[in-house]
Amino acid sequence: MTWLITGGAGYIGAHVVRAMTEAGERAVVYDDLSTGIAERVPAEVPLVRGSTLDAELLARTLTGHGITGVVHLAAKKQVGESVDRPLHYYRENVEGLRVLLAAVTAAEVPSFLFSSSAAVYGMPDVDLVTEETPCRPLSPYGETKLAGEWLVRATGRATGLATASLRYFNVAGAATPELADTGVSNLIPMVFERLTEGARPRILGDDYPTPDGTCVRDYIHVADLAEAHVTVARALGSAPGTGLTLNIGRGEGVSVREMIDHVNAVTGYDRPPTVTARRPGDPARVVASAARIATELGWQAKYDVQDMITSAWEGWVRSHPEAARS
Repeated sequence: MTWLITGGAGYIGAHVVRAMTEAGERAVVYDDLSTGIAERVPAEVPLVRGSTLDAELLARTLTGHGITGVVHLAAKKQVGESVDRPLHYYRENVEGLRVLLAAVTAAEVPSFLFSSSAAVYGMPDVDLVTEETPCRPLSPYGETKLAGEWLVRATGRATGLATASLRYFNVAGAATPELADTGVSNLIPMVFERLTEGARPRILGDDYPTPDGTCVRDYIHVADLAEAHVTVARALGSAPGTGLTLNIGRGEGVSVREMIDHVNAVTGYDRPPTVTARRPGDPARVVASAARIATELGWQAKYDVQDMITSAWEGWVRSHPEAARS
């Protein structure tokens, strides 16, 4: 099959492109490069620069490249920004998806895989979050992801499009240093940034109802996440009309304090964290049940937290050589 990967020049997208091509699938990247990096796209993979709001360019791309499946990762994803700019997020994430789905169905592309998020769950009061856990998003970003799932599912039911929505938990690590996350909106690169600056890592609240008082999250290596995309994409290609909703996680919770301890050990820094006030809206614990994808498709994560931090640090030092310990 030939897969159009929107957002394929981004952190996660570039890993999906790599995994797809290594598995023998053909890929075409569609990215506006607002946050993506063109150099992440392999030379042999076509790169189309454009917005998912550009219906004409989407139509030409789908037909011109003989696309038979779409992996849709392009989206705005900063929770705080979504609170300040909800109209922008709904336009980019929901209207952009609607325009893309219209082009996909008009071109009779048979498979569509949607990048969703654990943000759809909000603040679940359960030990393990299953796909049946009620969705109560806390931010416009989470709302747009849930609305996107509805739109994808409804389109599949109406047209026979095979669909899947993947709810990612906390993504970390890198398959190779050059594909590492260049942003600092996630915990691990945020800690790296503080250490590089000579500052102590921050813990945002240590009075949560968890064993050490800090938030507990489920972390998934980006290479595992990319392999999950290959597994699900192939399942869609072999089962027309399929409609899947799947968690992508490890089912293992790690607290913020534990994660900072791991980072200190891997990096060679020994800098204890400082505690500041809670961030509004942060749930105490969000840990996935990944049983459904294991049972239905045979996928499970291979990498642990140590692998995530080690690979992420190699990427960080590549772009921040001053961070390396002598």
